Formats: sequence, structure tokens, C-alpha cells
Amino acid sequence: MLRNNEDYRHINCDDYDNLELACAKHWTLELTLKNGEALKAKATDMILRKNVEYLTIDLSGETRELRLDHIASFSHPELGTVFVSEE
Repeated sequence: MLRNNEDYRHINCDDYDNLELACAKHWTLELTLKNGEALKAKATDMILRKNVEYLTIDLSGETRELRLDHIASFSHPELGTVFVSEE
């Protein structure tokens, strides 16, 4: 499991922009994390804390923050599937 204090790796700008769009439209995304976890959750916000970027999601009423560099892929019918790449 990845620890929160490991060095953060910025993701590709296009992938970041797609996540921002998903938040603006409150899209429900199918997300796959690098640890193999699969989630279906509503994208709500992008936040920056201590130079680490997070996607805030609503997972069945529970707010959760996902480090962007821990997301392997996300998909939505209007986007298709995006495989997240690091800069």
C-alpha cells in the first residue's frame, strides 16, 4: 500500500483537466486505483494540500480524497476510459 508521505508525482495535464471537468459536471466516474481497488463515485472537487493534489469524491454519501498519483484510470461515457500517466 502506498503511504501518504511518499514523493508526489504530478499527473499529465490532460488527465488533470479531465478530472477537473468531471468535478465541474459532478460526473460519476468508474475509478481504478493503482492498488487494484475499483470505485464508482461522484467527482466533487480537486484540492491541493502540502503540494499533493487530491480528487474529492462522494462514495455513497461518504466523502473521500484520492491522491491523483494513486489513480490508475477513470472512465465516464462522455470521456471514455482515461489511463492516468505521470508527467
